[in-house]
Amino acid sequence: MIATIKHRTKNYPIDLSKPLDISIAIKGGAQNVSAWYLQPPKIEAHEEAGFVGKVSEGASINFNDISFNPHAHGTHTECVGHITEEFYSVNKNLKQYFFLSEVVTVAPEMVNDDFVISKKQLKYALGNKKREALVIRTLPNMKQKKSRQYSHSNPPYLTQEAAEFLVEKGVEHLLVDLPSVDKEKDNGALVSHKAFWDFGGKLRKRATITEFIYVANSIEDGTYILNLQVAPFENDASPSRPVLYKVIQNKPIQK
Repeated sequence: MIATIKHRTKNYPIDLSKPLDISIAIKGGAQNVSAWYLQPPKIEAHEEAGFVGKVSEGASINFNDISFNPHAHGTHTECVGHITEEFYSVNKNLKQYFFLSEVVTVAPEMVNDDFVISKKQLKYALGNKKREALVIRTLPNMKQKKSRQYSHSNPPYLTQEAAEFLVEKGVEHLLVDLPSVDKEKDNGALVSHKAFWDFGGKLRKRATITEFIYVANSIEDGTYILNLQVAPFENDASPSRPVLYKVIQNKPIQK
């Protein structure tokens, strides 16, 4: 099914029958992707007063309790409320769900014993393109990202200058296949989060950061329409399901 998404003055045709899901699902157990030193998520049958919510145990329904942390256990989208004293809900601040986006692949470079994504790399990858959303796939890109245990591993992150560059470019929605846009152990500095949300200026309340995505190697770099689906939690972050739709190249793409 062909649909047309209008962005500003341009129309972008997409095929709704060909979604590209770049989320990592949450599942119970140690094989779930994890970060921030937490125990694995739990998805277990509810038990109470002799009742076990499991059909195989004699119940008429399956009735599970789920325990997880959105920041640590899968694809999630967060708003500025992640770093502010005042409460902001991603469910209240994310008002639109379709965005013109660009998928880029970056090999983080070594700087002072850390692997980082730099302003120079993003400037080269984006060129003169203006995009509402940027999807960053890092190399190497292996399926193990979907179950990797990131705690104490010092994974790659964005430099402050890279985050500031994205703000200058007008990117409002940043998606990365990493547990954080900041260094794992930075004593709470969170310089890239703060730069992206303009923490010291006028807060970018509509802007979001989505972490723990997985962009399969079969998805080419290029222009897409992003459908950013967020579970309606009143929280600074929520589990999310970003879905890409390749723009059909029969019309000129906005530069």
